Amino acid sequence: VQLQASGGGLVQAGGSLRLACAASGFSFSTYAIGWFRQAPGKEREFAAAISWSGSRGYYRDSVKGRFTISRDNAKNTVYLQMNSLKLEDTAVYYCARVRIGGRVGASSESEYDLWGQGTQVTVSS
Repeated sequence: VQLQASGGGLVQAGGSLRLACAASGFSFSTYAIGWFRQAPGKEREFAAAISWSGSRGYYRDSVKGRFTISRDNAKNTVYLQMNSLKLEDTAVYYCARVRIGGRVGASSESEYDLWGQGTQVTVSS
């Protein structure tokens, strides 16, 4: 049972990256998935989440209009398309599974029960 985040890298401000979160070992299509991020010296924070069906996405205010979360249940993968990247988007990005009975789109880490290892996103000027 695991989540594997990938797709991070170094990009200039204004550029784009697409992160992927690949799931294995559980019934992926029945779980909502979220993305969190942790910048250097800061606490981890909620970035985005998607319902199990993919019909609803949730975003923190600072990424609305720039980030898009999506999923492909046939591939057991959730994506985070990040456009118009800013210096303040620099962070390690983690994907996480919403626990059974958890609230989709919740910003509290207590609503998530399985975490990926993180992928580094660095935005340069």
